[in-house]
Order: sequence, then structure tokens, then C-alpha cells
Amino acid sequence: MPIDASRDHAPILDIEFTGVSKHFGEIKAVDRVSLAVARGSFHSFLGPSGCGKTTSLRLIAGFEQPTAGDVRIGGVSMVGVPAYRRPVNMVFQHYALFPHLDVAGNIGYGLKQGRPRPDRAELTRRVGETLELVRLPGMERRRIWELSGGQQQRVALARALINRPTVLLLDEPLAALDRKLRRDMQIELQNLQREVGITFVLVTHDQEEALSMSDAIAVMRDGRIVQTGSPTELYDAPVNRYVADFVGESNFFAGQVESADEARASLRTATGMVLTAPYSRLGGRLQNGHGGVIAVRPEVIRLWPGKAGPGQAAPADPALACRVGGRVHNRIYLGDHTEYSVATGELGDVLVRMPKATEAAETADFAPGQEVTLAWRADSGLALADA
Repeated sequence: MPIDASRDHAPILDIEFTGVSKHFGEIKAVDRVSLAVARGSFHSFLGPSGCGKTTSLRLIAGFEQPTAGDVRIGGVSMVGVPAYRRPVNMVFQHYALFPHLDVAGNIGYGLKQGRPRPDRAELTRRVGETLELVRLPGMERRRIWELSGGQQQRVALARALINRPTVLLLDEPLAALDRKLRRDMQIELQNLQREVGITFVLVTHDQEEALSMSDAIAVMRDGRIVQTGSPTELYDAPVNRYVADFVGESNFFAGQVESADEARASLRTATGMVLTAPYSRLGGRLQNGHGGVIAVRPEVIRLWPGKAGPGQAAPADPALACRVGGRVHNRIYLGDHTEYSVATGELGDVLVRMPKATEAAETADFAPGQEVTLAWRADSGLALADA
């Protein structure tokens, strides 16, 4: 998250990257990254494979050392400090639990390696407290293979938390879980982070996972941070097409800028259609004659039966920026909403997402092959830089 310029209101930072780079030969895995993570926050690195997010996590953990720049934890430089001397613990994607140890043995393993080593009574007490924390009381004697996937994940969390680290690192810890259990564990991780009050840093390529749990997200590409912000900022005010495409889903209509002022831009698409939208609050301004895109989220598009034309079903709402006729190509029912892929001549294929309540109240179900009209309000799109 950004550092407040005012000392009186500056957040206490648990992690700082200052101009950090990590090279593997000619490959720049992390390239001049500066970052600040506030104490007690839930921070995520989000991006596709190869973007540098896992290397960034390994730089915090001490499994890698920076080629250049400084990594600080709790205000202390960690450059040259080995992993075992850092105030961090990590939960791995595949948990790395010891099959020959029971639950108590796995959780207490790290404490046994420390100095001074706790006595048996202290070890038993700490293991019991940590099991209570992750909601697995009384399971000390269970074997690892007797646990469900969600229970194994909680044991891995307990093993990391029992040492009371300053920072807990999470390397895609939910990737092996089924969808329902993953959603449940997202809520559990949020609750756990609030309860223990330490800094969590998550690495994930799953946007839903990052959006649902994080206080701040750093979206990465090619070893650099493209944008850092809250989930709301990234979704509602992406800095460019890359962020808008990676965080949530959008329809992108590319074109040349015909006119632009301080508030909005108008683009002419390859089919000759002119679309206008305001700029993203955190994005840059577009210039006349340059390329750009209008991004429109599928949930803001309205859909009516019947092809666009004078006197057709779509209401004569002057706020609607675009009215285009098309034909439903695909329909995907997802319970609480339905997604439609609508083939149009002017804009290509357009994704529309309609909540179940809206669909029931305003329209009949749209079937593949049905002629429809789609439209959205002028202020519902965003004019963004393409790169």
C-alpha cells in the first residue's frame, strides 16, 4: 500500500521493498520493485505464471537474495539474512506435512527446533492453543492421512503460526482444494488473520481469491508491479487494460481516439462505431490519434429481446451510450446469474452477465439464436490505455 507522506499518520510497515531486483542469468524475475506492506494487513501478489509474484515471496522468506535493492522486515534489512533467521513462516501450496508425525508432532516441530527448547508441558499447551485457533481442537493424535484436505491446510497454518512470526507467507495454499472448500477457507483465513493480527502475504493467480481476502493487492507483470490498491480500487479504477482484464472480466472495444478532454475520451472502432467513456480515476489520459480501449464490465450491460431499431423493446433512455443489435450465441446458467455471449456486427462478441432477480423481473430467458438488443450507460465504461 502507498506510504503516507505525513510522519504523524504514516503506517507502521512490516515489509518494505526498495528498488528490489532479482535476476536469474538474463531473466529479470523481479525488476526494480518498490513496495510497502502495512503491519497487520492482508496483502496479495496477483498475476499470471512468470510475473514475479513467487520470486517476490521467496525474497521475503529468504529463499532468494536480491540482485539489487533492499528488503526490510519490521524496519530491519534482511539482505544476506538466511531464511531460518527471519521472523517469517510460510504455508506451501502442498502443505509439506510430515506423514510419519501426528498432528501434534507436525504443529510442534518448529518449536522443538528452537532454542531454548520448550519443555513437554509448554509444548503441549502451545499446540493445544494453536489447534483451538485454527478450529481443530482435540485432534492432536490424528494422523495426517486421516484428515480431509481442509483439515490438512489448517494443520499447515497451525504449524506456521505456532512460532508467532511477524509475517505469515502463503504460497497459493488453497489451490489443491475444491471450489466450495476453497470459498470456506477464504473466509476462515480472513477471520484468522483478524484474530491473530499479524501480516499475511498471499501469492495467487486466482483473482477471486485475492479480491475476497486482501486489504491490498499488487498486480504484477513481467517482474514489475503494474498497480497496487484495494480490491475496490483495482476493480473500479484500473490503471490500464492489463489490470482491468486480470481483475474481473471486461469487454474491451479497441479503437483510435477521436476526441479527448480532461474527463473522457471518444474512440472510433474498426467497424466505424464511436464509443465514449470517462477515464479511470487512477488511469492516465488518452491523446487524440492514439490507440485506446473502452472497457465495459459484463454486469453493467442491459439486455432486451428484439433487435435494435426504431420503436423496438429497449427503452428510449438518453443515458444509454450504446444500443446494438445481436444474436445470443451462448447461454451459461450459473444459479445466481446467467452469462450470455452475444454476437454483434459492430462490436464482435459481447459478454453480458444478468443477475437472476433482474432476469426474472425484466425479461424472459434468452435462448441461443434469439435476437436481442444490448446497451449500457455512458458512465458505466472506462477509457483506458491499451498497454
